[in-house]
Amino acid sequence: MTTPHTTDVSHIAPREKAEILSQALPYIRKFHGKTIVIKYGGNAMTDPVLQQDFAEDVVLLKLVGLNPVVVHGGGPQIEGLLSKLGKKGEFIQGMRVTDEETMEVVEWVLAGQVQQDIVGLINAAGGKAVGLTGRDGGMIRAKQLKVQDKDDPSKEHDIGQVGDIVSIDPSVVKALQDDQFIPVVSPIGFGEKNESYNINADVVAAKLATVLQAEKLLMLTNIRGVLDKSGELLTELTPRRIDELVADGTISGGMIPKIAGAIDAAKSGVNAVHIIDGRVPHAMLLEILTDQAYGTMISSR
Repeated sequence: MTTPHTTDVSHIAPREKAEILSQALPYIRKFHGKTIVIKYGGNAMTDPVLQQDFAEDVVLLKLVGLNPVVVHGGGPQIEGLLSKLGKKGEFIQGMRVTDEETMEVVEWVLAGQVQQDIVGLINAAGGKAVGLTGRDGGMIRAKQLKVQDKDDPSKEHDIGQVGDIVSIDPSVVKALQDDQFIPVVSPIGFGEKNESYNINADVVAAKLATVLQAEKLLMLTNIRGVLDKSGELLTELTPRRIDELVADGTISGGMIPKIAGAIDAAKSGVNAVHIIDGRVPHAMLLEILTDQAYGTMISSR
């Protein structure tokens, strides 16, 4: 699939440009000073044009008075390095078994290569980004995730250093926000014995949004949002409607854990969760600062 590129706006008359900007004013006023947690992933994280759009959008949101916090994944990058090292992945019920050697690679990729690329992009666009892992400021305490066997609920699988969140202390994120920095968080937590855990980035973003009492949680994906059975975009959903869509098979597979985190966040004080199409240039700005829906919004109501 080809990625749509940024529209040329040089032909737009100054008056029209001013009109477009003025339409964003009510949203800027409404969300000024509020925290927006962004789960960064998919094509937006790998396509150079979309990477640039993302960085510019984050900087603009900060400059107009919002407080963006970025949480990122890095599955394809981890897979790529493991392949180069000749390490064959083992999966149980779709989850990667993460031994000590694999965890070292995960930390190197997430807290090193991927995170610093994102920090660099935001800084180059005029922002002041700072990279964090769950270790920094004791932010994400974790324990080993127990995976229940899908056929035998009495049986559990050991998948190594894959983590389940115990608690999140957002003090370091709040301190950076107060100093006008943009936090960029890698989904790595630490356990009681100082061991590292790789945690699902969607889960970290949802829990962090809840703890920060964020105004919005934005999840960038490679799909238009949640679709009905005929392929039409569902622009607004409630938890009750989501239960119906899961029951009839409309929502299935990898969308279920993403939706589950979104519902938890919406029920726990995050005003709105948006699953948006990260393949659309400037999708975040369009979703936050215009009336147009570029994905699915989930609210607790």
